[in-house]
Amino acid sequence: MAAGGTAAGRPEVRIDRSDVGRRVSARRLAEVVDDRPVFRDVIGVLTSWDDDGLTVAPRGGAPVTFPENVLVAGKTVPLFPARRAPLPGTGPVELQRIAARGWPAVEQQRLGGWTLRASAGFTRRANSVQALGDPGLPLPQALETVRKWYEERGLPAWFEVTTPGSPDDLTAELDRLGAAYSPTLVRTASLAALARAGRGRPGAPAAEAWRRVRLSRTAGPDWMSLYRRVTGDPAVEAAARQVLHGGPSVWFADVPGPGGTPLAIGRCVIDGDWACFGAVEVAPHARRAGLATALMAVLAARAAEEGATGGYLQVEAENSGAITLYDGLGFTTSHTYHYARLPQR
Repeated sequence: MAAGGTAAGRPEVRIDRSDVGRRVSARRLAEVVDDRPVFRDVIGVLTSWDDDGLTVAPRGGAPVTFPENVLVAGKTVPLFPARRAPLPGTGPVELQRIAARGWPAVEQQRLGGWTLRASAGFTRRANSVQALGDPGLPLPQALETVRKWYEERGLPAWFEVTTPGSPDDLTAELDRLGAAYSPTLVRTASLAALARAGRGRPGAPAAEAWRRVRLSRTAGPDWMSLYRRVTGDPAVEAAARQVLHGGPSVWFADVPGPGGTPLAIGRCVIDGDWACFGAVEVAPHARRAGLATALMAVLAARAAEEGATGGYLQVEAENSGAITLYDGLGFTTSHTYHYARLPQR
């Protein structure tokens, strides 16, 4: 049967611009050879449809763009069936490095094995030292170098201290200096299990909500309107957009509400075997309807379509509500890290 065809085999276009953000199968007239039409099919996320044509992001390779007038058949298709697979055998240090690639700071500078990061104060993760391994300097000199680097940028000097992974003497020295701490859990789960859990039981809220999720390669104004970490400061907003859109393969998800304002949003970055989930927000009046679970299921299916098998996220240890949600989706704790701030002089 042709893509989007009927049971009788007649090609039919059963998608329109309202399906942007959904997974589709589309057939287009690619060329005419010896007076015979040659058709091409593409399956993937319909990322745009405007007067310039349609763009579909397939499982691999570059997006496919073509004019609307060559579309001969199209339909929405189910989410990619994530295959069962064990979690990738990645240790805490490498997973932290993967996480840094998925949330790349605006400014980065190496100090031996450490990475100094600054992003106009947008999130602690993008404005802290990822202290993995040896800084290449005696510890007191390394701490002073870090302090000056952040002072020059008008930022406090925060460290991301990973257990295991960061030098033991760093933790001891920060303790001696009386550094303030903020603990975070790194949690992992199978993408296949996450996709199944997100679909939910028939009749459950998430079982219907995932059909409403839309995917995009960019965080538009509507998506950003629900993202609570943006303060309104132009410099912070610019940094936020750069960080949010950085990473190997970034996807944004939302559940549209009345008037276009989203009821829920989320973000996923795919990097090889791993997919990072974050920026999951639900409007207060739309909570307890399975929207966060549905968002993560759709993002998990897309990540699996690009070859990932494991998912991870970072959650503050005191965020009991989020931890309960992630427990229900099969996430378990891989390791921990904490942020420690050098005392101001």
